[in-house]
Amino acid sequence: MTSATSDDPLDFLSNSIHGTRPVEQTDLIQALLYEIIRVKDLIKYYDEIPNGAGQLGASILNELVSEAYQSLVNYDTELMRKYYDLLQNCD
Repeated sequence: MTSATSDDPLDFLSNSIHGTRPVEQTDLIQALLYEIIRVKDLIKYYDEIPNGAGQLGASILNELVSEAYQSLVNYDTELMRKYYDLLQNCD
């Protein structure tokens, strides 16, 4: 018997936060977390480029992800928006 599990890594946000924070802020947090996950996948791609050619790109993206996490920890909504916009433009 298979259980119906969600492929959404942030499913816990939908179930627990809506009762404690306004929806707009919850959406920003969830959107930023999705972007962090997406960029962390990009970092893996950059790390796999042969001869260290992607090392600079990976280190820049790592720094952005670290600072985005820090904005979440500090619950600084201005920085969250800033890093959300920055991470959205990462390719």
